Order: sequence, then C-alpha cells, then structure tokens
Amino acid sequence: MEPAGEAVLGVSRSALGRRWVWRQADARIGLAIAQRLDLPELLGQLLAARGVGVEQAALFLEPTLRALLPDPSVMLDMDRAAERLARAVQAGESVAVFGDYDVDGACSGALMLRFLRDLGCPVRHYVPDRLKEGYGPNAAAIATLCAGGATLIVCVDCGIAAHAALEAARGRADVVVLDHHKAEGPVPEIAAAVNPNRLDCGSGLRNLCAAAVSFMAAVATLRALRRAGFFEGRAEPNLLGLLDLVALATVCDVMPLTGLNRAFVTQGLKVMARGERAGIAALLEVAQARDAPSAYTLGFLLGPRINASGRIGEPDLGLRLLACDDPVEARVMAERLDLVNRRRQEVESEVLAAAFAQAEEQAAAGHPVLLICGEGWHPGVVGIVAGRVKERFNRPTCVAGMAEGMAKGSGRSVPGVDLGAAVIAARQSALLETGGGHAMAAGFSFRVERREEFHAFLNERLAHAAALPGSADLVVDGTLRLPAATAELATQVARLGPFGAGNEEPCFVFPRVRVARADRVGKEGQAVRAFLEGEGGGRLKAICFRAKDGPLAELLLNSRGAPVHLAGTLRAEAWNGTVTPGLHVQDGAPA
Repeated sequence: MEPAGEAVLGVSRSALGRRWVWRQADARIGLAIAQRLDLPELLGQLLAARGVGVEQAALFLEPTLRALLPDPSVMLDMDRAAERLARAVQAGESVAVFGDYDVDGACSGALMLRFLRDLGCPVRHYVPDRLKEGYGPNAAAIATLCAGGATLIVCVDCGIAAHAALEAARGRADVVVLDHHKAEGPVPEIAAAVNPNRLDCGSGLRNLCAAAVSFMAAVATLRALRRAGFFEGRAEPNLLGLLDLVALATVCDVMPLTGLNRAFVTQGLKVMARGERAGIAALLEVAQARDAPSAYTLGFLLGPRINASGRIGEPDLGLRLLACDDPVEARVMAERLDLVNRRRQEVESEVLAAAFAQAEEQAAAGHPVLLICGEGWHPGVVGIVAGRVKERFNRPTCVAGMAEGMAKGSGRSVPGVDLGAAVIAARQSALLETGGGHAMAAGFSFRVERREEFHAFLNERLAHAAALPGSADLVVDGTLRLPAATAELATQVARLGPFGAGNEEPCFVFPRVRVARADRVGKEGQAVRAFLEGEGGGRLKAICFRAKDGPLAELLLNSRGAPVHLAGTLRAEAWNGTVTPGLHVQDGAPA
C-alpha cells in the first residue's frame, strides 16, 4: 500500500493542473484475493483498492443476475404495480407509456413498450417536447392519452412529483409510476408509485436507474401472470433480451457500476453484442463502432446520439429507434439521430466558450457553486455544458438559458455534494418555479430576477464544496514500466470492467518515458497519437483523445525527446485477429 497523501512521482500540478494521488488499498486483502482465486497479484490489489473483499471477489469478476437480482417486491408498491399491469395484459386494455426524452427515459419507454407488446397488449407511447412541455407529465398530455382510450398510463423515468398533472387521469385511467428521481413528501394518489428513492421505500436500491426499475416491474408482472395461469398454452417472453436497454440506461444515467448495476451492465453488454435489437445495431453502425460493445460504447457513442433527439430534435425519436424491429427503418432513424447529434455539438460549442468565461470569474471569486446563465442558450445543451464546466473546475455547476424573463437549466455535481437535494430545497423555499433531481444531477427553472438569490442559496447550502481543489485529483492505481505493459496484462485488467461511476478504470503512471513520435489524428486533428519508448527498453503506442490544442497535446507533440511522466489506462486492442496493448493518455507531466 502506497503512503497516504504522497503525490505520485512528486506531481502536485500536472499538465492539466491536477495532483496525482495514490488509490489506497489494503495489500493483505489484495494478496488474499489473488491467492484465493489464483489471479495475478496486481489484479488482486486492484480489486482490493475498489473495496472488494475476499468473499465478494469471485462475484465481482463474474456478476450474475441469478446471484444479485433481489425479489422485486422489496420495492414499495411493486406488487400493486405488477398486479395492475397483469390485469391490463389479461384484459387487453389500451395502455399508454409516458416517457422522458433522455437515454434513461427512452430505454425505459422502449423496454415497457416491447414487454407489453410481446404480451399482446395494445400500447402506445408519449414523450413530451422539452421546449413546449418541459419535463414529466402535464395535464394536457395526460388528458389526451385518456381521450385516446388509454385505461392505464405507465409513467417511466418521471411522474413521482407530478401530483397535479396526474390528477387529470382520475376517474378516466389508472396510473403506475416507475421512477427513480428524488421523491420528497407524499407521492401522487395513483394505482402504484414504484421508486426506490421514495422516502418510505426501504429496498436499499437507491442507485437504480428508471430502466432497471422498469425491468424489475416486468419481472414482477411476469410472475403475477404466471400465477394467474396466463401462460398456459403460450410462451413466456424472454426478459433477458431487454437487458441491453437496462445496461445502456444505467451507464448513461451515471449509476454506480457496483452490485446489481454491475450485473445489469455485464449481462446487457452480452445481449447487445448479439446484435438482435435493430435500433441499437443501426446506431452502432452509424457511430462506426467496430469493437465489441463496452461501457465506453454506451456512454460515448450511443448515449449522446439518443440524447440528441430530446435535446434539439424529435423528443421520441430515441425511444422509437430502440423499439423498432425493421432494420431499414432503424437505419433511417439512426442516421437522423447522428445528424441531430452533430447539430447538437455545434450548438454546444457555441455555448461552451461563454460558459467557461463565466466559470473562470466565479471560480476566481471563490463561489462553492457555479451558476452560469446566458441569453438564448438552448435548453437542450445546458446539461452537457454543465458537465463539461464541472469537469474542468471541480465544482457543482448549474447552467441555464434565459428567455422572456425565465431561466431554465440543468446542474451537474461532484462526488460528495448532493446537488439534487439543494435544488429541491430551493424550490421549497420559493426561489424556483420548478426543480428536482438526484445527488449528481438536477433540473430547474427560475425567474431571471431571482438569479442572485438562487446562487446565494446554493453557495450557502453547499458551502463545503469551497474546500474542493480547483481540479480533481487524478487517482493512480500503480506505476508500470513499458516492458510490463503487455497485451496479457491489459486483458487481465479488462476483467474488472465494465468501468464507469463507482468502478473507475485502473489508472497507471508510466514514469520517464520518451515520445519517439507524435502526430495529430481524428476529426480535425483533435486527438494525438504517440509512440513511446522507455529508458530501460520497451515500446508502447498511445492515444490522447480530445487533446485539441491544450497543454497535454503540447506535452506530447513538443517534448523533443525529454522524459515525461504519462498517466492513463491500459487497454487490450484487437485488430485483424491480433491483440496489442495501448495506453489511453489521461494526463502527463515533465519528468
């Protein structure tokens, strides 16, 4: 175990302004894991550093739903929801699925649509327009669904706080909510409100996304139908085929990839690799994803494209793509999503520069929370911009677009700072017109004249964020010499995946390497490819994405043979049947 608090290789300010610190672990536990499971000692130490104990290590490496999926009934109201859904299936009722426009909403909606359709239930969907209707159910939309004949409305990834809107269904249709957002106070008076983040739900499943809650509702409904004899003489649908949707939503909603979520994503990636869902297969092709699906594929290739439809395009295009069976139709929708995503990137880049300028001023003034606003900023990109600003300044960040005296925005937070609770408290204090979310993300709207009051409230409520460093520390798992960076080691490290929130990909430092050659590659030369040589021998190829003209690109392109320390992740890269190691550079510093 490395000394606590000691900067790795003495790097207290890297090229990206970060301090390199050791990830702490109990070496004895790491050694015990390696001996128990006959693993390389390094793998045992990496597991121990992630809080995995000796008894849990085998299940961590091979997570299964059989071992980790709890009885859905542990969630409050789940049995009521399952019984109501089962009755709708048995009676052939007309069901409407009301979704959200982000990835979790699209996946939840597509999952419930496919599940009910496979059971022979007539079902349609509704996704609100972000600009015209905002987030979640609204009375007009609910009334329209009832007028269209729906006798059951299933709200996915929304609805837990929509008391007034859901009143429009009273006496006309039953409502079931399958949500995961923070739920303060009483829930709506409806047929069932399933949400592991209800204050009165003791399931302990607070880290599930809405698609995972919807999957568990499908499991419970299938059980209810089985008990009622519904499947006598007919085949049951294969719920495991829905796990690709659960995996996609879990990664894109930044849920921690531990425990049950780890099983959902691991098994969902296997389903996705089979290429059976026409919509995802088409989107992978359009995104030019050539490797086997991974958490990176979900979070950086598929997720942004599906999100784009709700941000600045057709709000239900992502859901329709995920529910589509026709490969030709799916290809057309996937290409449209790709085009919309490119438009989203253009809009985002216009906002980002102005947002960074405001953030610089506020960070210099010592604000614990950054509240950044701009006239006419598109509400479909403010969440992405908030995430980028948060990453650069290591502060909880709220970004809003202003128009006609109102500001609508989104916030992103850092670990240990519950932004959602602060936004809810601000709404309860009448500073906001609307507001809600969870620890790491929130949405809100306020009158422009309340901007300073809202900012002051956030600064006071989240004052402890002022103690955070200006840049997040880079947590390092160990050092490696180039000869040790083999394809075999990279393959072993990959066994710890899927990587993401709650299970960070191991970061290694390569000390005193020399850049033998480096050049710009990729779209507009924004990435830098390098070939490294070690002082004691060894060679390794490296890539640094999103380097642009920043300090890391400068270090790689202009080191002129001087030794440098490089930090990043070691990947096993397959090409034409050959597997080679590659370093994905995250940071660097002069040696």
